Amino acid sequence: MKNLSLFDLPFEMPRCAALLACIYLPLALSACGGGEPIPTAEQAHPEPAHVTVHRTVAGQPIRLAFVPNAPTAFWEMAEHGLKKFEKETGVHVELKYPPTGSVEEQNRILEDLANQNYSGVALSVIAPEDQVREIGRATERMNVVTTDSDAPKSDRIAFVGPRQSDAGAAAGREIVKLLPDGGQIAMFCGDLTAQNAVERMRGIKSAIAGKNIDIVAMKEDGKDRTRARGQVEDVINAYPKIALLVGLWSYNGPAIRDALLGSGRAGKVYAVTFDEEQGTLDGIESGVIAATVALTPFDYGFRSARLLYDLAQQGDSARPPNGVIDTGFQVIHAQDLQAFRQQMAEQAKW
Repeated sequence: MKNLSLFDLPFEMPRCAALLACIYLPLALSACGGGEPIPTAEQAHPEPAHVTVHRTVAGQPIRLAFVPNAPTAFWEMAEHGLKKFEKETGVHVELKYPPTGSVEEQNRILEDLANQNYSGVALSVIAPEDQVREIGRATERMNVVTTDSDAPKSDRIAFVGPRQSDAGAAAGREIVKLLPDGGQIAMFCGDLTAQNAVERMRGIKSAIAGKNIDIVAMKEDGKDRTRARGQVEDVINAYPKIALLVGLWSYNGPAIRDALLGSGRAGKVYAVTFDEEQGTLDGIESGVIAATVALTPFDYGFRSARLLYDLAQQGDSARPPNGVIDTGFQVIHAQDLQAFRQQMAEQAKW
């Protein structure tokens, strides 16, 4: 018998919905009912009560690091942002990937950086609730900011990234335009408890509330690209009336494109995704994917590194207002592809 997680169960099942409501209410809210208010920037990314900013002693080198949540193509543009920063300041930023994207690997990297006297680190947090203690320990030794995926209850100094709930709402509006009469949709993600995924889902649910759009499945692939495609195929087979698929993380877009093409459902089932992997952009160009909400990983790299550099040099005065640097997002359709690809090509020159 196949082992199922809670996220492998169809959401129309009453017992499953009740159980999920007890465990994690935001993921169990019905997409057909009243919308959940989208939090303000301060609510989504509150400034921590206890912030320690470490100013580097004059004459000491500034050592910085950038730690993504997994070794995926999404972070390639962030690396170009880091290179731009390095070119402008002469300060190298060490890029440290958790090899398999596990919490334990990321925690070990964080501990090692603190023990090696790094000045600061930018971290895309894998498990925002579970890593509060580890982030707190690191902040005792170095400056810690989060990017892409926040840990709002931790003592990190600031968050660098978009308002993910707004990005989710933008995706939700695309879904409503594609399904004016309603229909069944499914969502796919590497980790449904990651802060960026939680906020994106919240925004989507707010936008589709009252539109007769039912979320019938939410799948978590554990950052496994092969499993990601397999889960899309499973949903297509399990729900003959499925109308639209949502890819919440970067590689979910290519997985959805490949599954739709392989199943012969391209053009019959819509897709709305996040991020800008090449497979996603190709899917938009060929008409398999209707739209993607492109974030700004280049800015994640550049602006996180710049903030850490300023904190090391200037101390507390470099903290951003409200503890947030909003990097924004773009909604990309077929007609936007040429300009967007030119933008990416310019960023990739660094």
